[in-house]
Amino acid sequence: MSKILYEVYKNDIKDSESVMYGKWYARLKSIETMSMTKLAKHISEHGSVFTEDVVEGVMKKFKSCLLEMLLESKKVKVAGLGTFYLTCECEKGGADKEADFNVNQHLKALHIRFLPDQTQEDNLSSREFIKKAEFVNIKTLMSGNADAEGGDDDGSLTPDPSPTGEGSDNQDGSGSQNSGSSNSGDDNSGGFEMGS
Repeated sequence: MSKILYEVYKNDIKDSESVMYGKWYARLKSIETMSMTKLAKHISEHGSVFTEDVVEGVMKKFKSCLLEMLLESKKVKVAGLGTFYLTCECEKGGADKEADFNVNQHLKALHIRFLPDQTQEDNLSSREFIKKAEFVNIKTLMSGNADAEGGDDDGSLTPDPSPTGEGSDNQDGSGSQNSGSSNSGDDNSGGFEMGS
């Protein structure tokens, strides 16, 4: 059965809030970053009638069309998975008046966001997704006792105090939050940033 690897670490950042400093938290660890080619191979080997090259071709076309649709101010919903959409990040300080706002001067970046599906049958929201996961402490795995481990000593995981919830092992390297960004009134709760 699939398991999610994590490690327990001590928050030793001195400028952290006093309630977090010196406490122990969990952060997820990845063993590999799957390339599109490897994922296509994986899909083709799981009862698919399509060959690896066909699957990879469709995935590449999906990526280019997804970006095209996002750049046309459209959201893209993948049923059972979630919705991709764009948000913008503005320069700090902004414009003093509406008439002074200039896209070239005041917009800093566009971010691709992902909001997991939260329908009852396909709920991938963060609070529901954790219920589907099994956890293995990477330290225990390295010592060969993975079957005896299912979480911390009390079986629970404490959220990482970092803004991304991934500690210093932030796989996508974004590390940035949505401060100063505009989401046109969309609810970002439970959303993930796909890149910077």
